[in-house]
This record gives sequence, structure tokens and C-alpha cells, in this order.
Amino acid sequence: MTVYRFRDSGGCHPPRRMASCLTTVLALLALCLAAFGQEPRLTPSVNTVHPTLAAGSPAPNFELSGIDGKIHKLADYQDPILVVMFICNHCPTSQLYEGRMKKLVSDYSGKGVGFVAINPNDPKAITLSELGYTDVSDSLEEMKIRAEYRHFNFPYLWDGETQSVTQAYGAQATPHIFIFDQQRKLRYDGRIDNSQRESLVKIQDARLALDAVLAGQPVAVAHTPAFGCSTKWKSKIDSQLAELKKIEAEPVNVEMVTADDLKKLRTNPTGKVLLVNFWATWCGPCIAEFPAIEETWRMFRRRDFDLVTISTNYPDEKAGVLKTLQAQHASSRNLQFASEDTYALQAGFDARWDAGVPFTMVIAPGGRVIYQVLGEVDVHEMRRAIQANLENETYVGHPAYWAAK
Repeated sequence: MTVYRFRDSGGCHPPRRMASCLTTVLALLALCLAAFGQEPRLTPSVNTVHPTLAAGSPAPNFELSGIDGKIHKLADYQDPILVVMFICNHCPTSQLYEGRMKKLVSDYSGKGVGFVAINPNDPKAITLSELGYTDVSDSLEEMKIRAEYRHFNFPYLWDGETQSVTQAYGAQATPHIFIFDQQRKLRYDGRIDNSQRESLVKIQDARLALDAVLAGQPVAVAHTPAFGCSTKWKSKIDSQLAELKKIEAEPVNVEMVTADDLKKLRTNPTGKVLLVNFWATWCGPCIAEFPAIEETWRMFRRRDFDLVTISTNYPDEKAGVLKTLQAQHASSRNLQFASEDTYALQAGFDARWDAGVPFTMVIAPGGRVIYQVLGEVDVHEMRRAIQANLENETYVGHPAYWAAK
């Protein structure tokens, strides 16, 4: 650690040297903070770049594509009260609120309240490391996948192309909701309730606001903080490009593996959820699914998860195996059969594996199989099985979201 010492070179005597000393102290303080990897900065109390819509403001218009293939406009929503919910796919907090949002819709849609959800994020501004708690990112096509999987009972629109609607509303995070009255004036914005963990909820902010508006009463608390994943603005696109550049620079290697090695691997002594993918350079379906397999590892590798790819090519084809792995930037752990006795190696891993490749298995710590398929994987089904079995401690309650049907 760098130690900074103050030295009297002539003395700091007021008033002549006071300003000079103060400047010196501040400069040295900044250096000390920098030495600890911190940058001194003033954090504004409000977002001046993307300010949130003020209470009493009229609802900004929108004209956005929905997952139903139609264009949705503000004027299309004729219910006396309108709730605009900014949500997304990738954010685990937004995910944990999906059930509560569906319950809001079912409880209030018969009372003259309309609902619409908008995904504010540009998927090109989301890094793979930010996808550690999801099966999909935030494109319009992936929104369709999520809505079908979770049976959304509300329209789901995408603003990731221009983000002009998100800017107009000032959605800070997902979820962030806005409630408008009969005159389409903003009466409430912020959180749905006071805890992302449903069992800890004590204040039903959205319900309290809706009840007040429906009763023609003032909303007691017109604004609350929105808690969740920050909006992924286009200004962050360079982060994804920088991450991909780092990934492409990671070393790619391949090791030879014996039947005994595979037998041990099958027991999964790693303490992590383990994805094992058997493939070959001559197998078209293997090569087709390989990018999704590697992408899954890059998404989840900061959690208790690992990937091992195993080439079933003969040992003298190692150069071709390595070349293929390098083309895929496959920096995960890569193995290759160390013998021409393919059948013995297959049996070493699992005696019930009696066919070809691709062959994929997801193994929980201790050897329990949680997903297995001969042929190409359903990548979303595979990722959901992995998520349902990853550690609970990093986001308590999150694995249960993926286990629920």
C-alpha cells in the first residue's frame, strides 16, 4: 500500500497558505482513494440523464411492437385506469415479480384497470455475465419465449430498438410501474411492493395506489424507489463488445481422457452443477449446437456451474479437434477420447449410453442426473434445469422460480 506523508515545506499558516493547503489535502485524498481502487465522485440524488416522469404528468404516448406481432399504442388501452409495467426477461428480480404482476392483472382487470408491460432493454447492451440468472436475454423473440413459458396474462411490448418510450417515462429499473388515472395523469410510480422476496412483503404499494385511484382518493405515497436491475441503455453497448473481445482472447486447450477419468467425471465430485457435452468434429448437429453450449457456460460460470466438452474423435485427430474448438473460442474445459475404443469410453462414462453424439448430460453435485438428451438440446429447457439446481444462497428463492411450472 502506498503511504502518503505530509511535509511542512515552509508551513501552512493562515490565511496566506490555507487555500494552498486545502488544495493539497484534497489532492492527496483523491490519490489515497485511487490507491484503493476507488474513484471519488459526486452521485446525484436523481437521474438527470433519464429523469422519471413527474407526478401529475400525462402518460407519454407509445407505439411499440408486441409479442403478438401487433403494434400497440397508448390509445388502444381504454380502461379508466392504466398500469404501465417496465419489466424484462433477464433480471432475476423482475422474474420473481412475474407471479405478483399476473395476480394484479387477475385481481384488478375486472375493476376497470388495464395493464401493459414494456421491456426497456437493448439486448446488445447486456453482457453475458449479466445473464447468470436467466434462460434468455431481452430481444423481442426471446420475450415471446418467456411469456409463453410463464403464461403472461398481459400484453408485452418491446422498446429496446429506440428506447424512446423508456426515456419518456424514465423507467429506472425492472420492475418499475406507473399508474395513471381516468385523465391519464400519473398518480403513482415505483415498486410493486416493498420486498423482492414475496414472503417478506409488508407494504403492497401498487395495490394501495390502485385502491386509492379507484376510490377517487389521493394516493398516500405517490412515489417509491424502483428496485431491480437497472435499465440497459444503448450507451452500454461497448461493454458487451469489450466482454466478447476478452472471451475471444481466452486460451483454448484440449486434454486426453481415459475411461477411468470419465467414470470419475460421471460422479461429479466438483461440488458444482456440471454440464457435459459429447461431440465430434464430423457431427453436424454437434457443431450446430456448440455455440449455445458455450454461451450457457459463459452466462453461468460465475456461479456454482461448470462445463466439460468431450470430443469422441480418435486420438490422432487431436489437431482437428483443437482447430474446431479454437474457432468456437471454447475456453471451457475440453477433453478428447484417449483411445480408439470408443465403446469402452462410452461405457466408462455411462453404461446406458448406447448411441452416438451429440449426447448431453447435466449432473448435480454427487452424480444425480438433472437433464439428459441424446441429440440436439433444447437450450432453454436445459438452462432452466440448470437454474433450478444452482445454489440458492446467491439469490434465495430464485431456483424455485425455475422449478415451478
